[in-house]
Order: sequence, then C-alpha cells, then structure tokens
Amino acid sequence: MAIPAQPKPVKLFVALLSNDEKLFSPVDHDLATRFGPIDSASARLPWDVTGYYEKEMGPGLLRRFVSFALLISPEKLPEIKLQTQALEEKYQWVEGERRRRRVNLDPGYLDAGKVVLASTKYAAHRIYLRAGIYGEAALVFQNGSFQPFFYTYRDYLWPETLVFFAALRSLYLRQLRNQPPSYY
Repeated sequence: MAIPAQPKPVKLFVALLSNDEKLFSPVDHDLATRFGPIDSASARLPWDVTGYYEKEMGPGLLRRFVSFALLISPEKLPEIKLQTQALEEKYQWVEGERRRRRVNLDPGYLDAGKVVLASTKYAAHRIYLRAGIYGEAALVFQNGSFQPFFYTYRDYLWPETLVFFAALRSLYLRQLRNQPPSYY
C-alpha cells in the first residue's frame, strides 16, 4: 500500500493576453509583487486562435507567457487563479455600467511530466479543485517533448509555446536539483 506524500513543488507560469502592449509591463510588476520575481518570459506572439476574446478585448491580441522564480505547491493553483482574476478587474476598462477586460491572465504550472492550467469553466476533462476552480492537464511530457491532448488549446501547440515550455521544464528541473526550493 502506498503512503500519501506531499507533491514536489511546481513551476508557476501565467499566460497573458492583451491588445495593449503597454499593459504587459505594469501587469508583470503586479504579478511579480504577488508571486515573486519573473525568471523567464516568452516573446509576444500574435494571437488569432478564435474570436472569443476579440469581442471583449478588441483586435490585435498578443499572447505572452511569464514564469516565476519561486516554486509553489500545486494546491495553491485555485488561490492564484482568484488573484489573477482580481488583477484582470484592476485593469479592466469601465464606462458607467459597461466593463470589459483589457488583459486576460491564465495561471498554470509545470512539473516534470505535465503542464496544468486553471479554469473557472467546467468541462468533462477538467477536475474540480476548490473555490470554483478546475484543473486541466494541457500537455504531457512524453518521449522527450510535450505532447497535446485532443482538447489542448491551439496556442499551447504553437512551436514557440512548446519551445518556451521545454526551456521552462529544464529551468524547473535545475531548480529542483541545485537548490532547496523557495516557495510562494
């Protein structure tokens, strides 16, 4: 019989989506204030996967990923998702009763074997965590690279995204080997 044990710490990242490049720097600052220093960031990539966000946020959307130097316990993902939602509200556009997001922030984590995303939306492949937040394994590390599932978001299949996550996995594994983990 296996004995339950605490999981290894994981590498936190946040996927940012906005059409206002000027927002990335202040949002990065706010994220770092909450989750610790940013230790890697992807390029800003044009995002035209679907019109879903364009209706709310406008055209010319850019996708960017950032990760944080401090490792986290995977059980913190729901709390982090709620914090990123509060940041989305901070940066929203408000005119009277009308509101719309100017930035979309989707946290997730990476460990040696997978990339996990947080969501507020139910789907059959998502597992309820707590506080209205679900977890979804988006990529699995298999045969030396990240592989998708049938439901994996298309922007997580982009070559640039896969390169970012491969580098992030290497950074994460070095962190586990070379230092006692610092936790957020």
